[in-house]
Amino acid sequence: MADLLSVDQAVAQILNGIVPLTAEKTDLTQALGRILAEDIQSTIDLPPFANSSMDGYALRAADVPHASLDSPARLRVVMDIPAGTAPQRSIESGEAARIMTGAPLPPGADAIVPVEETDSEWSAGGQTPIPDTVQIYRSAKPGDYVRPVGEDLHNGQTVLHTGTRLKPQDVGILAALGCAHVPVVRQPRVAIISTGDELIEVHEPLAPGKIRDVNGYTVAGLVSLYGGLPLRLPTARDTLEDVRRMFQQALDQQPDIIVSSAGVSVGTYDVVRSVLDELGQVNFWR
Repeated sequence: MADLLSVDQAVAQILNGIVPLTAEKTDLTQALGRILAEDIQSTIDLPPFANSSMDGYALRAADVPHASLDSPARLRVVMDIPAGTAPQRSIESGEAARIMTGAPLPPGADAIVPVEETDSEWSAGGQTPIPDTVQIYRSAKPGDYVRPVGEDLHNGQTVLHTGTRLKPQDVGILAALGCAHVPVVRQPRVAIISTGDELIEVHEPLAPGKIRDVNGYTVAGLVSLYGGLPLRLPTARDTLEDVRRMFQQALDQQPDIIVSSAGVSVGTYDVVRSVLDELGQVNFWR
């Protein structure tokens, strides 16, 4: 057993022989779990415009410095700003605009007072006509309930780095940035060969001396789990000719790596090794 490698030694040998794969573009809908091939920088500010974080009224904070339930400030309502629309005018002193969550802050306004802090009646769906005036029951300071430009991301900011395995939230960021196609590392093609006269396929009935191929399915699952494309080949029997045939079939598929789950017998190992030496096209790690 002295000639066996430790796990760390085996991993180091494998990594030393690995050549980085090339990059490709993939559709954003297929990007989950893929590995970024380059840094992603934001080309916009997010949010791109100052907007309200509450349903309420956009106003000038200086107009309501002492507003309270006992001493409300009354402002003239000059505009309605539903989400998805743009303000049609500025807010002047003494004025307010009804505004929904996510709608752009109108020029001149610098704060939002939530609808719950006013005398306004506001039905879901925004079907209630805007009032002529609104009473404000609380004071405000500039920036209250306002999401400023670039609060989440700034133009030019690096948001995702090369080598990142894309998670659902990363895909969401890419969607926000308008990245319909994402630069990712090409998925490695991994050929999987199980060898052994004792192995049968999963659908075959057990017979004396036979066992089902477990490693082939397990390795294929691990390859998929970590982002590769498994290419599972039929089981090779313990003959030089059959092992040679299976490895040639594997090479014909131009894999990036071949994983062979050889039997524990020395004879099987020697057969696999001799075939690989003969083919001379692959690195070999035991």
